[in-house]
Amino acid sequence: MTTHVTIIGAGLGGLTLARVLHVHGIGATVHEAEASPTARAQGGLLDIHDYNGQLALRAADLMDEFRGIVLEGHQALRILDREGNILIDHADDGTGGRPEVPRGELRRILLESLPEGTVQWGRKAERVRALGGGRHEVSFTDGTIVATDLLIGADGAWSRVRPLLCDAAPAYVGQSFVEAYLYDADNRHPAAAKAVGAGMFGALGPAGTAQWIGAHREVAGTLHTYATLSKPLEWFDGIDFTDRAGSTARIAREFDGWAPDFTALIADSDTDLLVRPHYALPTGLRWDRVPGVTLVGDAAHLSPPNGEGANLAMLDGAELAQALAAHPDDVETALSVYEQAMFPRSEQAEEPVSLEDLVNHFAQEKQTA
Repeated sequence: MTTHVTIIGAGLGGLTLARVLHVHGIGATVHEAEASPTARAQGGLLDIHDYNGQLALRAADLMDEFRGIVLEGHQALRILDREGNILIDHADDGTGGRPEVPRGELRRILLESLPEGTVQWGRKAERVRALGGGRHEVSFTDGTIVATDLLIGADGAWSRVRPLLCDAAPAYVGQSFVEAYLYDADNRHPAAAKAVGAGMFGALGPAGTAQWIGAHREVAGTLHTYATLSKPLEWFDGIDFTDRAGSTARIAREFDGWAPDFTALIADSDTDLLVRPHYALPTGLRWDRVPGVTLVGDAAHLSPPNGEGANLAMLDGAELAQALAAHPDDVETALSVYEQAMFPRSEQAEEPVSLEDLVNHFAQEKQTA
């Protein structure tokens, strides 16, 4: 294949695409808005599944590097009700298919696997337009303009590339995460650390509600908490999150009646709380084939957090690269093959799952392991 691939976005999907293309000898350039690989923190832990994310890493020939960043013991799972009654308590016995890795480390091994200069940093896409004949032009805020025969939008929820394919835009789904961090928790917050356990923790609200306090044990005894609240955006706007004491107390009040060790994951935060609104594209979003362009990851199928987003983005990238490698003389056939597999896969992953269903799923998964 002689067509050079232009990728917008150096997230996990875009980097996986670039890496698998490189494995097959296909050239690509990734344009990323961030100024450098260390411009911002890359988030917490990801569980990389053996049925999608790991398949992508195998296609990228990075399984050895992946195993080197797995946090042993972190597949442990504890789920309780809000009063502290244990529903599930699974140790990590090494047989699970969802090992946990730091997102930043996963991104690092992908970046290090690419030829120097593949990623162009500080390139924020400002405008994208069709030139005709399957060619497109991307204008960046630094004044750079790139014309390309094959454009891939891996640029997330607010994709600049998506409007070339459809008019869909993300909408707030009515829920948000409130994130908190407890550092050196075993020594400074021992009760909360004991409640969380060795890996992933979740406390469920009343049946039929979406209220939830989740936490991951990260490196160096850090507890990373995600409290889910169903509130309009205006409700969060009314809280001064620069006032740590006031905001932690306000959010903790939403969990009155919950076990104190659970609410302490919010109330005792060592950092200011962060609000992460959940947005989604329309379920089952599809578009007619447009020559010379397609999407991967959240740009194509953004949904509320469900444990699948990063895994699906990586699999999208890997399968798109494999389709291009399989049809080096027919890019349009390659894009069609990719989209015909991606559309139903992402639609299935977008189906809503209640917290009660999630508990039952994990229980059945352990029984059949």
